[in-house]
Amino acid sequence: QVQLVESGGGLVQPGGSLRLSCAASGVIGSANAMGWYRQAPGKERELVAGISMGGSTKYGDSVKGRFTISRDNAKNTVDLQMDSLKPDDTAVYYCYAHFSGYYEGDYWGQGTQVTVSS
Repeated sequence: QVQLVESGGGLVQPGGSLRLSCAASGVIGSANAMGWYRQAPGKERELVAGISMGGSTKYGDSVKGRFTISRDNAKNTVDLQMDSLKPDDTAVYYCYAHFSGYYEGDYWGQGTQVTVSS
């Protein structure tokens, strides 16, 4: 059974940094794509950043230039470095992974809270 476990959320002041990490377990082989979505109260879930197995990245417009996504294919982990955080970044952040083949499907983590506040 594929499981995604996130870590690294918390409370940070505006302008600060946080690093989120996510590890996939229960699977052999690398995910085709991994990344992060977020959902703030009263808002729809939105893409934060995604990264392919080959390293191609995409970012949501609101985080471009501030967030950096990276992954380790061998370990099936994905990290999100968040700098210059703003109060509008406050949300629950969800890790996702898409697998093909035997594990075909989209998988989600349980979510980790990020709060940006003074």
